[in-house]
Amino acid sequence: MRTVLTTDEIPSRDRFGQWCERLRENYFPMEGSRDRDGPFEARLEAFTICNIPAGRLTQTPSQYKIREGIVRKKNFRDDFLTVSFRKYGVSHLSQNGGTSIQRPGDIVIMDVRSLELALCENNQNIHLSVPRHSIEKMLGNAKSFTALTLEAAQASTRLVNSFFAELLLVQNRLSPDAAARMGSIGIDLIVAGLADRLAREAPKPLHGTLVVQRAKAYIEANISDGTLDPPHLAAAMGVSLRRLQELFHEQGRHISAWIWERRLETAARCLADPKSRHVQIANLAYDCGFSSQSHFSRRFKDRFGMTPRDYREHAKF
Repeated sequence: MRTVLTTDEIPSRDRFGQWCERLRENYFPMEGSRDRDGPFEARLEAFTICNIPAGRLTQTPSQYKIREGIVRKKNFRDDFLTVSFRKYGVSHLSQNGGTSIQRPGDIVIMDVRSLELALCENNQNIHLSVPRHSIEKMLGNAKSFTALTLEAAQASTRLVNSFFAELLLVQNRLSPDAAARMGSIGIDLIVAGLADRLAREAPKPLHGTLVVQRAKAYIEANISDGTLDPPHLAAAMGVSLRRLQELFHEQGRHISAWIWERRLETAARCLADPKSRHVQIANLAYDCGFSSQSHFSRRFKDRFGMTPRDYREHAKF
């Protein structure tokens, strides 16, 4: 764990202003304020948990606002979501029309595109930067679950907290492949905790959403199966094809279109991944469920505007 930002050597009267300026320069174009007098102290430490970028932020009471338009204008990265583990203190988060309170042991998902955050006491949290697609592909648009607190008393929240606390202790004893798998399992546990929380929030209307979530998870796990189609998926979910089609349509999607989209996006990530550069495009196509390289190339060009080979060459390795 290394310190990347601190107020320790800044004169007391200038600390908060310079802290906000450094956050704007290095991370987000945010606005900061304080509603109380007294010294301000803050420290940001960076580390990783099984290849997942992470940080520990400790600071005295303050408020922050990130406005969506500014983030887009300055082209800040917004392809990830922040998973915040509250260690001590109390915070209030407002985002996407929702407001929630986080206390020690609670977990909350934050979208860096736009938010208002008030730290009401001396605070510390551990935060993970998780690829947006790894959560949204299971739960849909982040607007449905940001600012939704996973309470410390919730069984699934306790499991997530325990898993990541233990993972932080043992990660240096894991092989790179095992570490990557454990990180992926950790993200799956976060998704499961969110699904559990959403189900308790609105159990009746959410039932169909949970079926779709399970279906999407099944697609991800079986993306290489060339026989995977809507009837196959409906049978695996234990519902009729017509019912599954209705549930996908309620979310503005078609089952077959979703399957092909996930195959194409998976292929695109593999083509842009330096670790997969040695994989022949034909093999990559089959691994993503395409019946032939020509079929893959045609669909890929329709989706991304270039051939798989050109896409790989344009990727930044």
